[in-house]
Amino acid sequence: MSRMLDRPGTSIDMARPREQMRARYPEMDGHIERDGVRVVYEVYGAGEQTVLMMPTWEIVHSRLWRAQIPYLARHCRVVCFDPRGNGRSDRPREPSAYDQAEFADDAVAVLDAVSAERAIVVSLSLGAQRTLILGDRHPERVEGAVFICPAVPLGRAPEHRGVAAFDAELEVHEGWGKYNRGYWERDWPGFLEFFFSEMFSEPHSTKQIEDCVGWGLDTDAETIALGAGSTDLGPEETRAICTRWHARALVVQGDPDRITGPYRGVELARALGCRW
Repeated sequence: MSRMLDRPGTSIDMARPREQMRARYPEMDGHIERDGVRVVYEVYGAGEQTVLMMPTWEIVHSRLWRAQIPYLARHCRVVCFDPRGNGRSDRPREPSAYDQAEFADDAVAVLDAVSAERAIVVSLSLGAQRTLILGDRHPERVEGAVFICPAVPLGRAPEHRGVAAFDAELEVHEGWGKYNRGYWERDWPGFLEFFFSEMFSEPHSTKQIEDCVGWGLDTDAETIALGAGSTDLGPEETRAICTRWHARALVVQGDPDRITGPYRGVELARALGCRW
């Protein structure tokens, strides 16, 4: 299902609240539904090449890509969708609904809905696992893939993230000790401020942090915690997928990455056989 947005001569959804201004508005939006879960997508531009912006961790929604979409839409057709758990998509209550394969299957359904046989898939952080699953299960749909700071179970994890288990009962929550169910339930905004301050470690990143905290407040701790029980890719499965991978791949990794660390992107590039 799709419809045009509020442009001259098109329909307006009066029930939908007006959000903050965008650099570019979508030409079309719509939704797909799988197993009773509604997932909302948007389409920008009309180029021959389709670029699919894969959702990352559902702590944010598709506005994450707002800086990239205006430029890409001048040259390509850009498709993005809110992940289940945030934005305008549904928030299912079963942990299995947040398995990484579910997001990959959502991506296939969105590509079908916009009549895109193939796409270049762009991912960030946890979106890398979803992109790997998509390319492995449906290689005919992935023309190429971009992995930005991929959160994959390869390489050395950041040493500063070595903290207690997510469900551990802690008396003090300092640093990454805030990545904890109990702390989320007590102070979800506090966790968002900590997490995105780690993500945007560069000076003068106040606006980026504020935006992401706002997007994180579009969901809640209970919903995001459901994903803690979801199924992620393991190291052996990830390497096996990489050995079968045939699409073009580009891995972008920054040394100051404080979320996934500087090593995982390097190891993914090696596993995919990328040239240095």
